[in-house]
Amino acid sequence: MKRKDQLVELRALGIKELSAKEKECREELFRLRMQKSTAALEKPSRIKELKKMIARIQTLSREKTKGEDSK
Repeated sequence: MKRKDQLVELRALGIKELSAKEKECREELFRLRMQKSTAALEKPSRIKELKKMIARIQTLSREKTKGEDSK
């Protein structure tokens, strides 16, 4: 259910909000990678989750830009 809720939430956002969300995820991913290099990472699975979230955001933003271009 968690993924479906996230997807519904992401679909409700506009293109600018999606790019802001993507930027937040990328910054968090960077911080987690730095923690991983210093062996201070508590939840290694969070890296995988963020990568998937970034991919979802990019997919939705492409869908929205294609939809606007065809109008």
